[in-house]
Amino acid sequence: MTTTHRDLTRYCSICGARLVMRDEHGVPRRTCPECGHIHYRNPVPAAGVLLTDGDGGVLLVKRRYAPRAGAWCLPAGFMEYGETPHHCAERELHEETGLRGRAGELFGVYAGFDDPRVRSILVLYLARATGGRLAPGDDAIDARFFPVTRPPRDLAFASHRQALREFAARLARDEAVAAPVRATRAARNTAAPRPVRAAGPRARRVARAVATPPRRARAARPRSRRG
Repeated sequence: MTTTHRDLTRYCSICGARLVMRDEHGVPRRTCPECGHIHYRNPVPAAGVLLTDGDGGVLLVKRRYAPRAGAWCLPAGFMEYGETPHHCAERELHEETGLRGRAGELFGVYAGFDDPRVRSILVLYLARATGGRLAPGDDAIDARFFPVTRPPRDLAFASHRQALREFAARLARDEAVAAPVRATRAARNTAAPRPVRAAGPRARRVARAVATPPRRARAARPRSRRG
């Protein structure tokens, strides 16, 4: 679902003059007739994480506030000014779930069209927990792990649903590759031991030398002194 966002900006953020619509390279934009400032409508960047419990579960939070209050979503949020996507993802994880984590591999970038507040660009990282205690906080009222193949139906945003589908498909591919490797290793560990080759003459002589205790030296007889 695509949400229409009305631009309610009427005055220039630089000089305060009323904006007018003018063409810029074929695109009508709100422009200041006094100072020439052009008001651009750009998507807002957000970042979040995909964090698993190591047993097929992915961490989700239940939203406290609108939009979609009471629905579930990935731990994510809008970037602060001067913040990197990595730092934003780790901060949102801690604020919303109580867990501290390390954002690692970039998983995907998604366009958000169904947030009534703004168009967004969501950057998602694979993450691992490094500490903390699971407890909802900030704008989350619940935080728990769900099977990645069976997330709750009431997911807040389409981009999160898409990311979870792709994440489940990736985990399935990884498992398909890893399963034969594990089976091969297990077969090697349970295979019959190799027969021991008979020792050669040299090995037998060495074994006898090691097993035979050394002879005790005889005590020297005292020499008699003649007067």
